[in-house]
Amino acid sequence: MAGKAKYSGKVLVAGATGRTGRWVVSRLQHYGVPVKVLVRSAEKAKAFGDVDTIVGKIQNDEDVAKAVAGCSAVISALGSSEVFGEASPGEVDRDGVIRLVDQAAKAGVKHFGLVSSMAVTKWYHPLNLFAGILTKKFEAEEHLRRVFGKEGRSYTIARPGGLKDGEPLRHDLHVDQGDRMWNGWINRSDVAELLVVSLWTEKAKNKTFEVINEGEEEHRQDGLDKYYDRLAG
Repeated sequence: MAGKAKYSGKVLVAGATGRTGRWVVSRLQHYGVPVKVLVRSAEKAKAFGDVDTIVGKIQNDEDVAKAVAGCSAVISALGSSEVFGEASPGEVDRDGVIRLVDQAAKAGVKHFGLVSSMAVTKWYHPLNLFAGILTKKFEAEEHLRRVFGKEGRSYTIARPGGLKDGEPLRHDLHVDQGDRMWNGWINRSDVAELLVVSLWTEKAKNKTFEVINEGEEEHRQDGLDKYYDRLAG
């Protein structure tokens, strides 16, 4: 494929067994990028085939340090699933991502891609009723920008609307900045694709943006890197 070998470093995917994370792994494999995953269950990781697997928890510093070792980039698709406990927004969306950012920086990781959410700056948004999830995600974003916005490192933060299933590269997308959108939908596969191509797309570096489908009609895309051209510096 024309896109093969555009990125030669190994990429850690956190949250790899989630619905978005699985697409991140799939799109990395599509481009022939070496993949490493941090998972709680080795059994679930078997579905990925030949990938470097670390079994551990995002709540554990040693597990996270092992996961980022030897990687030049990280893509986080971490997401909470419970109000309280280890799977809560505080433990996963904020503290888990912050721990991942810090360990990645220590390990010499150069680029960090993060799946965040539309409306993270709107504390009064209805989604925030789920244990303050938007506020927790924004705190993690801020930490990522501080740590990876320095010279020699870079980040890309995608803030998608509602996530749904479907194949990638089937819809026109609408991107914006400044957290001005309130609703909209996008395929998980396209969010994954945007973060994967950020590895080798210079205009994606140090960008935070919102993204949703432009419309419901399918329109085959040759690639999604073009949407980074529409973002302000």
